[in-house]
Amino acid sequence: MKVKHMTFLAMYTTIALTIFVVEAMLPPLAPIPGIKLGLANVVTLWLLYYATWKDALCVLLMRILIASMVTGQMVSFSYSLCGGLFCFVAMALLFRLLGKKHIPFISVIGALFHNLGQICIAMVILRSASILVYLPMLTISGILTGAFTGLCAWFASRRLRKDQVWFIR
Repeated sequence: MKVKHMTFLAMYTTIALTIFVVEAMLPPLAPIPGIKLGLANVVTLWLLYYATWKDALCVLLMRILIASMVTGQMVSFSYSLCGGLFCFVAMALLFRLLGKKHIPFISVIGALFHNLGQICIAMVILRSASILVYLPMLTISGILTGAFTGLCAWFASRRLRKDQVWFIR
């Protein structure tokens, strides 16, 4: 891996971590635990749009690992990892199938899959399906927050042309 490429990945990991930490300082959106905007996902969408799926996955995994260690919430690592991977796979496949014109829709599906991944890991950890009671509220929040995050990424992608982005190979 070239130094320039490693620097590129480190820069976007830092951006995603900064967004994650700032968002963690915001008050909760709803009384249900775990509902948040997921603004760090803008970086994942951005990388799927401008870079490669491998770069996006690397930054996502590094953000999840470092955020869990820095915030002292290693307990939530499995939830974040499972949700993040479900979300990433769904978004990467949709980017491949639909192209780059449908970022808000892809983001909504990613948010829904993130919630699904977290519900799945919670059912495994808790050994109970009672957690499914949260699914309707998580579905509504996933649609709303996914649309917001997707619109943020879409507007950002509309503001920059590919030749203005220095890191594209």
